Amino acid sequence: MCGRFTLRDPNRIKLAHIDYLRDEDLIIPRYNIAPSQNVLTIQQRGEDREAAFLQWGLIPYWSKEPKGIINARVETIEQKASFSDSFQKRRCLIFADGFYEWERNGKISQPYYFQMKDGTPFAFAGIWDNWKSESSSITSCAIITTTANKLLAEIHHRMPVILGAESYNLWLTGRTPDAKSLLTPFPASEMTSHRVSRDVNDTKVDDEHLVQQCDTDVGVNLRLF
Repeated sequence: MCGRFTLRDPNRIKLAHIDYLRDEDLIIPRYNIAPSQNVLTIQQRGEDREAAFLQWGLIPYWSKEPKGIINARVETIEQKASFSDSFQKRRCLIFADGFYEWERNGKISQPYYFQMKDGTPFAFAGIWDNWKSESSSITSCAIITTTANKLLAEIHHRMPVILGAESYNLWLTGRTPDAKSLLTPFPASEMTSHRVSRDVNDTKVDDEHLVQQCDTDVGVNLRLF
């Protein structure tokens, strides 16, 4: 699964296919983006392409309650009612420059940070939907996951689908079979990872030390004492 990610460098994101964003000042460095928070996306709406912040955790339009689902498995995305309509009609790009995954060893979960070797931003394959009630409206999204590549498999059996820039247009506008062909593990040879502090487990912590390499079991916050 994918439960936390980063968007550390607003300037690089603004240069990376974000010509449609109206509120550029809203792009701030983020080191611990968590479910239910707003994430930067690009959507295809008819002939137009639009950048917008959507709530992470997809709420199907037909749901009776606003309960979000953060990940959609590629293996069942066409069969599950929660995702199938969005996959056919409402795909999006979700921008990031790294993400966290946890290695589980008994009762201990050790987080690792994954990113491109050159640190460049990328996009997760996402789907979105719009849920409405009598008093509110929520536009939300989910990240699609697939089987882990060799790098991720050492830590976890799943990984988010990462799209190269050359695939953005096909994902947003292509026919469903062609779009689904993109939902494969990203090459491990282009990625790197390292162990990080367990401080990332706290959603209130959101600063640069979370992505720094940490080779001990001691939380980075303990350095203050």
